[in-house]
Amino acid sequence: MMYSKLVLQHFIHPKNQGRLKNPDGVGIVGNPTCGDIMTVYIKVKKDKKGNEKISDIKFETLGCAAAIATSSMVTQMAMGKKIADAEKITRQDVADELQGLPSAKMHCSNLAEEALKRAIEDYRSKSRKEPKRPIGSKKHQRRTRKKK
Repeated sequence: MMYSKLVLQHFIHPKNQGRLKNPDGVGIVGNPTCGDIMTVYIKVKKDKKGNEKISDIKFETLGCAAAIATSSMVTQMAMGKKIADAEKITRQDVADELQGLPSAKMHCSNLAEEALKRAIEDYRSKSRKEPKRPIGSKKHQRRTRKKK
C-alpha cells in the first residue's frame, strides 16, 4: 500500500494531536471492522461579526497511519473556519488535501469527517440548551409539576 509523502508526514508528525481541556464539542467515531477510533475536540468563539469559529481543535486517534493522518489533516482544515464552513468539509476534501489515499483507506477520511461533524453537533446541542431556572421559580415549578 502506497501512501503519499503528505500522508506519511501527518502520520509521523501529526498536527493538533491531544485533548482539549473543557472543549465546547466532542465527536467520537469508530469503525468496528478495522478498529480505528477517533475523537475530535473543538473550542468555538464568536468573532467581531458574531460568526462562530473553531478557535482550537485537537484529536486523539487509535488506528492506522491513514487514520492518524486524516485526523491530523481534518483538524488543520477546520482550524479558524466558521462552523458552517467546517461542516462542509467532506471525506474527499480530506483525501485530496493529503494528495490521495489508497482506496482501501478512504474509510479513514470518512471517519475524520464524521468525527468533526459530531463535535460540531455536540457543540450545537450544548449551546441550544435552555438556561437553568432557579428551583423556586414559577417556570421551574411548571416544568417539574406532575400531571394528575
